[in-house]
Amino acid sequence: MEVQAITFVCAVTRTMEVKLKQVVSQKITGTAESHSRTLLKARDLIDVSDEPEERGGTNEGFAPTEFMLAGLVACTNVVFHKIAAKHDVVIDAMTVNVDASFDRRGVTLQEEVDLPYPEIKLRIELTTPANEAELEPLKEDLRRYCPVSKMIAGAGTKIVEEWIITNP
Repeated sequence: MEVQAITFVCAVTRTMEVKLKQVVSQKITGTAESHSRTLLKARDLIDVSDEPEERGGTNEGFAPTEFMLAGLVACTNVVFHKIAAKHDVVIDAMTVNVDASFDRRGVTLQEEVDLPYPEIKLRIELTTPANEAELEPLKEDLRRYCPVSKMIAGAGTKIVEEWIITNP
């Protein structure tokens, strides 16, 4: 098991090592403000989930399913940048797009759906001086380390990656 550590150097030239916990608790509280709007609190942050007007909401936030997809986009960004830094690969720009096939029969209460998202297309546009051979291990590591992607794929959803690489 790999142990992560952060080293702090104090003004008195004393070094102190702090070990990071490997498993942490993440807590989010949701308060129903209406049938479609939920006030969300995590750490010291507040956000809102809401449905679009055509589904009875006020359209003041992402729908719950959009939050899940946004989590995949954000996780892809964060984890890929960490992997790139570990491999000393420079990323000049990155854009991540998701196009998901969503079977809505479950959320419309028509019938239970075992796999609400049969396929998600993940398009990653990257500007980097790195070549394809240098990027391949990073792509493999992304599949290994992005927890949101792993949960979605583990549920049976096919994630189809499309990489658009631009060299400056």
